[in-house]
Amino acid sequence: MNFRPGSREEPEINLIPFIDILLVILIFLVLTTTYSKYTELQVNLPVADAEAPRQNPREIVVSVGSDGRYAVDRLVLDPSGGVEALTSALQQAAADRKDPVIVISADATAAHQSVINVMDAARRAGLVQITFATQHSGGGAPKR
Repeated sequence: MNFRPGSREEPEINLIPFIDILLVILIFLVLTTTYSKYTELQVNLPVADAEAPRQNPREIVVSVGSDGRYAVDRLVLDPSGGVEALTSALQQAAADRKDPVIVISADATAAHQSVINVMDAARRAGLVQITFATQHSGGGAPKR
């Protein structure tokens, strides 16, 4: 047995591996975190302040109701016809017009798919000029 008083070394805690592990965990959390700002995206539809609408003989007005019904130049289409019926109605309306412009006037609560169907029907009919009707910020008549 050794009963001699000797030099005793102080125990030392090495913090370097602990810091390394914490940095790796921090990097992992930063890279895998999803940010809530993307899940809380709120869309406010634009309101346009433009000049008063004018009658243009080249315009083909396509109305989209909140229930998904379509009307081409105030002629209500059969809802069961789908995109094909809308395409043929656009072709008939564009037959007597030179360089027609499609004006999509959709209800604010209309499904997004309904507006996309109008755009798809216009593409199938070969009509490339499309615009959207908006409402003046103070209410009132729709603008183009």
